[in-house]
Amino acid sequence: MSAVEPLVLAHVIRDVLDSFTPTVPLRITYNNRLLLAGAELKPSAIVNKPRVDVGGTDLRVFYTLVLVDPDAPSPSNPSLREYLHWMVVDIPGTTGASFGTHVLRKSRTKIWYTPHGTCAVPTTW
Repeated sequence: MSAVEPLVLAHVIRDVLDSFTPTVPLRITYNNRLLLAGAELKPSAIVNKPRVDVGGTDLRVFYTLVLVDPDAPSPSNPSLREYLHWMVVDIPGTTGASFGTHVLRKSRTKIWYTPHGTCAVPTTW
């Protein structure tokens, strides 16, 4: 299975993104458990933000990580469509999201990771 095939099957490609060809590997782990493309996780498994490692070969190339929920709060009621859970910019290639810069909202509040099904900002990080 290709890296984008689960995104096609879940209608992410078409509804949220245009088709694309990945150019760098992306490794995502929740609680030291590798997330495989197309896997479903229970809300209890994603309470803490994931570790995201970005591949690449050049520390002078920077990436942006955007974690959105395309049909929040649920597929049958997507009233918060495209809910932004987390955004990190300026992630150097060959590193991870922890090396990037968390984006600030207009109120200067950082966009911290918020687990699926919540709109509250975690206070424990």
